[in-house]
Amino acid sequence: MQIDLRTVAIQPQRQAFDHLVRRFGDKAASRYQEGSYDIQAAENLHYRPTWDPDHQLYDASLTRIVMADWYALKDPRQFYYSTYTLTRARQQETAEANFSFVESRGLADMLSDELRAVALNVLVPLRHAAWGANQNNTTVCGYGYGAIFTQPCMYHAMDNLGIAQYLSRLGLLLGDTEALDAGKKAWLDDASWQPLRRYVEDCLACRDPFELFVAQNLALDGLLYPLVYERIVDQHLSAQGASAVAMLTQFMSDWFDETRKWVDAVIKVAAAESDANRAVLTEWTRQWSARAASAMVPVVELALGSGADEAVGEQLEAFRARVLKTGITL
Repeated sequence: MQIDLRTVAIQPQRQAFDHLVRRFGDKAASRYQEGSYDIQAAENLHYRPTWDPDHQLYDASLTRIVMADWYALKDPRQFYYSTYTLTRARQQETAEANFSFVESRGLADMLSDELRAVALNVLVPLRHAAWGANQNNTTVCGYGYGAIFTQPCMYHAMDNLGIAQYLSRLGLLLGDTEALDAGKKAWLDDASWQPLRRYVEDCLACRDPFELFVAQNLALDGLLYPLVYERIVDQHLSAQGASAVAMLTQFMSDWFDETRKWVDAVIKVAAAESDANRAVLTEWTRQWSARAASAMVPVVELALGSGADEAVGEQLEAFRARVLKTGITL
């Protein structure tokens, strides 16, 4: 008996869903496109929210930013649920390995009392700021428009919750439960933390979802993460022998490097949409970045002392250079 094998190409009857064909043409769609484009609920919402009858349940007019197509705000990482969770799972494995390494080698016990105090005083209260960032990004997701914009905001919210948990674990490792209690007390009562606390709480009351995106993800994170995790942890503390703290906060540094590409891409597209958008974004960025810089000075002083003003000023200049690339001039 002789068997002949041959290849038969079967042409699929449909390349993609109709809404993706209308947007991208009759070709196979990526998983990111299937899970992100044209899925915003816009019809048959039945009733307006009783707490805000002037707007629809999902309403693009909640923000001063106007987009002809909200799906232009593409995530350059192309995160949808699967790629996001796989990426974070790999990063969590690294973070767990770092915590295990520091604990098993007793590196935390090798820290001097002075360096341990600086690490606890600066980092542990920030878990409350990270929780505020979680709430703010959840608000952007809930009231923003366009799934391609709101979906990454929910991922961002969960990332901030994870950062708050990592900071809690750091506090427990370096100072046990007393460190967490002291961090909470500092966040509530210490004069050094009140400007940042007020900033976070004012953001909680911000009703424009895109302004909140600028205030939290661009302005505050754009200054806080470089100042705390690059200048204070990676440079100041590590240079004095506290490299263990840098290992425990590696996720935060890597996360900021990744997520700022998404934040910048969103701002750049929104600013390029119209002169009106650019003017509004410039107003918001100037206002919130000035407040964020002022709020960070007393926090940075906890570690750098009299060098805090210079450090914040240099980082503010770097921030201005960053946003200039998005089309915003401060």
